[in-house]
Amino acid sequence: MTLDSTLTTPDDTATAEASAGNDAAGAPTSSAAPAADAPATEAPAAQPTATANPAANLADAPTENLAEIAKRHLVMNFTPAAKYRDAELPIFVRGEHCSVFDENGTRFFDGLAGLFCVQLGYTHGAEVGDAVREQMAALPYQTTWSVAHPPAAKLAQKIASLAPGDLNRVFFASGGGESNEAAIKLARQYHITRGESSRYKFLARRVAYHGTSFGAMSLNGMTDVRKMFEPLMNGVRHTHNTKRYRRPDAETEKEFTAFLLGELESLIVQEGADTIAAIIMEPLQNAGGSLTPPTGYFQGVRELCDKYGILLIADEVITGYGRLGSWFGSDHYGFQPDMITFAKGIASAYMPLGGLIASDRVIETVLDGPLGMYNHALTYGGHPVACAAALKNIEIMEREGVVENVAQLSPYLGEKLAEVAARHSAIVGDLRGDGFHRTFELVTDQAAKRWTDEVISAGDFVNGHLNPALAEVGLIARVAIDAEGNPLVQVSPPLVMTAADIDELAGLLDRAFTLATERAGL
Repeated sequence: MTLDSTLTTPDDTATAEASAGNDAAGAPTSSAAPAADAPATEAPAAQPTATANPAANLADAPTENLAEIAKRHLVMNFTPAAKYRDAELPIFVRGEHCSVFDENGTRFFDGLAGLFCVQLGYTHGAEVGDAVREQMAALPYQTTWSVAHPPAAKLAQKIASLAPGDLNRVFFASGGGESNEAAIKLARQYHITRGESSRYKFLARRVAYHGTSFGAMSLNGMTDVRKMFEPLMNGVRHTHNTKRYRRPDAETEKEFTAFLLGELESLIVQEGADTIAAIIMEPLQNAGGSLTPPTGYFQGVRELCDKYGILLIADEVITGYGRLGSWFGSDHYGFQPDMITFAKGIASAYMPLGGLIASDRVIETVLDGPLGMYNHALTYGGHPVACAAALKNIEIMEREGVVENVAQLSPYLGEKLAEVAARHSAIVGDLRGDGFHRTFELVTDQAAKRWTDEVISAGDFVNGHLNPALAEVGLIARVAIDAEGNPLVQVSPPLVMTAADIDELAGLLDRAFTLATERAGL
């Protein structure tokens, strides 16, 4: 079983994540397969030891060719056609700590935490599973339509205790896209209830990703994700994101903040402030590569929202529940949104769950309106089993000090990745990010801060050399060619990662960059 890294996922570009394929010579490649000098089942320090064949430990070990079954019947997320045909398809069967194992027992360091979501890693499934089993036995399903049940009520209370400010009201969904859809409707209903039905527009940022359902996709600032399905929801406009790389060298951080806020206010005025319902932003923008805010940015956005009567929505589907070293990115960067949307880390993705957290002011306004309720509902919203899993997830995170672990080790991760960047300064133009969410931007022309095709194109480098190198060293990472044509390499590992794990991650990246550049002649 091998992987390459050529999954097309949204970044306004062709992107890469663990998925199977063959190199130019026809040999299988893997973004997470062990290097030739490392036995497939040998675990490093602080890592569990794999069995020779984890699938053999399963009660119902499959005898069918699961890859072929999946290719024939399973429609996969953002997966290119080759994966359904000739390319090899990985089948993962087990996980421990920061690693996953395929059906042959091959170990992969998961540098992406599944998809920015497995906060606890892969070791606590049995404990969370016990909570799930107990809830299944007691009450396997109930709605939250004019009724409540213990897991939803207790989880809403717990989330409110962790959320910043007066964000005390929680609506549950099943994932991030649904959560952003819910926020769109709540923002619209809030303004309609206040007699401002003209406020139907939403402002978002360029290259940002907010989901694939109709409304959430409309918020996306990623052209390639949107354009096939246009026209989308009317009234969405996009402003600059906070990418600092390629800005004028002499520009100060204060000047950059002023530029961003000036452009945002100009857009508000141009559109008509009385037509804008909300501004939605991620505290750290994932798409485009770990884009952090400059000092004073979110405080300025908050001031503009207050000045013009606009709601501020923080999309914390990725940053929520510890990824930056605080429970929420809003707290981490010191600003108060009117709503937070969440998913992924709330249950470490052990069960699908998402939702939004809104201020008392927003919810009470809606409840006191002519309709007398929030006009939205989901069959699986607040599912008791998913809520039970989330409660146990948060309990374990608090018990094990997971958020504190990120805060403590974030500087060390930055230091070790900076060493990798320095050793590969010929191709690393920028290293950015925060907490356990970091991105390398690769260039061949350091002065112009661009990848040029003089030696090799970005696409050929990524597909022909970088992905196979990641495969060879044994690392699952997210590789993309961004909207500006530069390759990105992104890591966002489980939040239980130790210092020893950071050393391993940095070593794998170092080896992968060495192999890729040597073979590409860079």
